[in-house]
Amino acid sequence: MTRLIDLYCKALSVLIALALAVMVVLVFGNVVLRYAFNSGITVSEEVSRWLFVWLTFLGAIVAMKEHAHLGTDMLVSRLPVLGKKLCLVAGQLLMLFITWLLFKGSLEQAKINWDVAAPVTGASGAIFYASGIVFAVSAAVIIVRDLWRAVSGQLSEAELVMVKESEEQGELEALQAELAREERTP
Repeated sequence: MTRLIDLYCKALSVLIALALAVMVVLVFGNVVLRYAFNSGITVSEEVSRWLFVWLTFLGAIVAMKEHAHLGTDMLVSRLPVLGKKLCLVAGQLLMLFITWLLFKGSLEQAKINWDVAAPVTGASGAIFYASGIVFAVSAAVIIVRDLWRAVSGQLSEAELVMVKESEEQGELEALQAELAREERTP
């Protein structure tokens, strides 16, 4: 299961890179055409907007898998193992609930906008809301996997705190440790 999720996230990373490249070409090309030739690519703004929304949701899936979401471990890291496990399970259950709400809302909006044509491309407006559906389903799979790993005892104590420190935090702690060493030496 973990290998399948890893492959899925690698494929999403490729799609994100492609979407970003297409967005850059469309927007930059449109700017050049408008200023240099007083014309433009009609679908540029609409497609770029849709790609940006999809890029954001697909990136959120990859971030969810890598536990790169924002958070703080100030309290949880100081709890005993049982406390860390309880907080992790409570957090995962809350995230599953929020994911369900996002899925339900995105699905309803996709149904409502299924027959609504986009102004320029004429494509279905449901494409826009399908990104929320894809995110919700993918995130639910990742959350359930992490929840199972926590409940079944497959996580080490360090993995029970699913927040990554930022690079700045690591650098700050290294500087503080160095200053403490300098203060101790006469």
